[in-house]
Amino acid sequence: MNLSRTGQTDDLPRTDWTREEIAELFDLPFDELMWEAQSVHRRHHARGQVQLCTLLSIKTGGCAEDCGYCSQSAHAETGLKATKLMDVRQVLQAAAEAKDAGSQRFCMGAAWRNPKDRDMPAIVEMIEGVRAMGMETCMTLGMLTKEQAQTLGMAGLDYYNHNVDTSPENYSNIITTRTFQDRLDTLEEVRAAGINVCSGGIVGMGESRADRVGFIHALATLPRHPESVPVNALVPVKGTVLGDMLADTPLAEIDDIEFVRTVAVARITMPRSMVRLSAGRESMSEATQALCFMAGANSIFTGDKLLTTGNRGDSADAALFAKLGIVPMEADEPMRMEAAE
Repeated sequence: MNLSRTGQTDDLPRTDWTREEIAELFDLPFDELMWEAQSVHRRHHARGQVQLCTLLSIKTGGCAEDCGYCSQSAHAETGLKATKLMDVRQVLQAAAEAKDAGSQRFCMGAAWRNPKDRDMPAIVEMIEGVRAMGMETCMTLGMLTKEQAQTLGMAGLDYYNHNVDTSPENYSNIITTRTFQDRLDTLEEVRAAGINVCSGGIVGMGESRADRVGFIHALATLPRHPESVPVNALVPVKGTVLGDMLADTPLAEIDDIEFVRTVAVARITMPRSMVRLSAGRESMSEATQALCFMAGANSIFTGDKLLTTGNRGDSADAALFAKLGIVPMEADEPMRMEAAE
């Protein structure tokens, strides 16, 4: 593939990718794809540095959405007990502990279809409190109204996460209680409120490669790329639709090389975005994770838990970083990259 088509030689990232071009990237010989991805990565990001993030569930379970992968859906039969919104002081204590453990970014997730206006004052306190610690903030609260997005923006929220999950064509096979366009509408409100967009997807849900092409195409052709692109591997949970379908059928899951290809294509098509190696790391080998970093992933979630599922833990991550010669990203590195735009 001609380098000029990968976005490496342009001053501004391309937003006119075609599905055919993205499919061509997926089809590249693996070594060539990795070379392209690492070349793009080194042009826009610090080499050998990975941002450490912590994700906290500030309101667990009872969500009205029927996302087939989610243990927190009220439609799932996982035995998960729904909770109320956490007290602000508890959230800030967890953020302080995360910072002491080395995290630079604190993400807060609530299992809501959309937040209630009565919850917004507490959400604002959380954002302001975490920012006062010098940490980057991210929230994922479901769909937002224009007014709610503006409230979060005024509170100084750095990022809002709202994943598109999969391709537009596959979306209704995963979720029926809202549409793909609903997702895009919330992203537009977030962008209009001056908040950085965090949006990615989940792979390994039984989707085709064409669906992985479609999910990346949907993000890479937005008027402005998401500043943050999480790439998740499905964690099958018994009692969820997808967990029950896929837990005992490993052949339906995505293989490691295809997962790495997805990370690499995300990096090439969205060169300035933070590509976040998110859920699913607990079951990944060290070699697979190393390939993901080589493919351009430059952010992970630390700790033993991601919302309601397991994670590798700080000690395992530190050992892997030592083997690979990777260091935690300097605290101002993501903001420095944004300023360069």
